[in-house]
Amino acid sequence: MRSYVFFLAVCWGLVSCGSADKPDVSGVDVGKVHIERFDTAFFNLDSNDIVQGLRRLTRHYPYFTPDFVGNILGAGGPLTDTSKVAFAATREFLVSYLSVSDSLKVKYPRLDWLEDQLQQDFKYVKYYFPEYKLPQKVVAFVGPFDGPGVAITTYSLAIGLQSYAGRNFPFYLTGKGQDLYPQYVSRRFEPEYIQANCMNAIAQDIFPDSSDNRPLIEEMIMKGRYFWLAGKLLPDVPDSIRTGYSKAQLDWCAGNEAAIWNFFLQGTDLYTIDPDILKNYIGEGPKTLGMPDAAPGNIGAWVGWQIVKKYAAAHTDLKPARLMTMPVRTIFEEARYKPK
Repeated sequence: MRSYVFFLAVCWGLVSCGSADKPDVSGVDVGKVHIERFDTAFFNLDSNDIVQGLRRLTRHYPYFTPDFVGNILGAGGPLTDTSKVAFAATREFLVSYLSVSDSLKVKYPRLDWLEDQLQQDFKYVKYYFPEYKLPQKVVAFVGPFDGPGVAITTYSLAIGLQSYAGRNFPFYLTGKGQDLYPQYVSRRFEPEYIQANCMNAIAQDIFPDSSDNRPLIEEMIMKGRYFWLAGKLLPDVPDSIRTGYSKAQLDWCAGNEAAIWNFFLQGTDLYTIDPDILKNYIGEGPKTLGMPDAAPGNIGAWVGWQIVKKYAAAHTDLKPARLMTMPVRTIFEEARYKPK
C-alpha cells in the first residue's frame, strides 16, 4: 500500500462556515468520482466457498482486494489458491462481522452525497497540487474495528465505514470498544467526518508526517500545518469538522489564546524532546494535563496552527506547497507569534 492511515480527526480553533478567499475551481477537471461498494460485494461472499469467492472478488476489484486481505485483515502474502491463512482469516472476518455490515448497509445505503463532496475536494487538491496523482479509485469497505478509517493504497482511496458507524454504535460503547476508542475519540465516528478524514489522508500522502523525534515547538508547528492545509482543501467545511475538536474546546482555545501561549512560554521547554511531554501536548487525549479541564488534548497542535496562520497571513503570496515543506524554525521565528 502507498500509505495506510487511520484518521480520528483531532481539532481546535474557531468554528467557521468556510473560507472567504477560496479559489474558483469550477474549471478544474478531475473526472467523475464514483465510490465502489466493495463492502457490499465482500459480504455477499459465500462463507462455504471462500476460495472461489475471493477469486471473483479479485477479478472485480484487482486494485483493492489484495490490500484488503493482506493489509487491512492482516493475512499477508499473495492471494493464491494455496493461501490457507488468507482464506481462513477472510472467512472468520466475514462471519464475525456480518451483523456489523448489515447495520452499516442501513446507515449507508447510498454514498452519492460523499461522491459530490469528494468531487469538489479533489478539485482543490488538483488546483493547489497539479502534479499530485489523485487516487484512481474510491472504494468503501468494512474492516476490523481496529483497522483504518481511511487508507490510501497504490490505486485507491479506501474508506472504512466501520469507523463511521455513529458514536452510539453498540461496539463503541462496550468495554473493548472504549479501550480501543474512548468517548472523546468515538464521538467523531460520524458521517460528517469522512470527507475531512479523506482529505487529511491525501494531505499526508502528499506531505508525509516527519514530526517524530523533533523538539516540541517543531512538532507543534508541523501538526499545525496540516490544520492550515485542511482549510485550503476544505474551505467550506467548519474547523470543528476539519480538525475534530468540539465546539466547547474551540471556543475555550479561542478565548484563552494568550494564556495558552503564556503557559507554554513560562512552564514548558519549547525545545524539549522528552516523549512524555510531547505526548501530553501533542498526543490524543480528553484534556491536557497541567491545564484547566476545558483544555483539549493535543493542544500543542492548535497552538502550532495559530503560529502557521499568523505566518501565512504575512506571506499571502506563499503557495501551500512551499509552506508545507519550508523549515518549521523559519515559520516560528518569522511569525513572531504574540497573541493578546
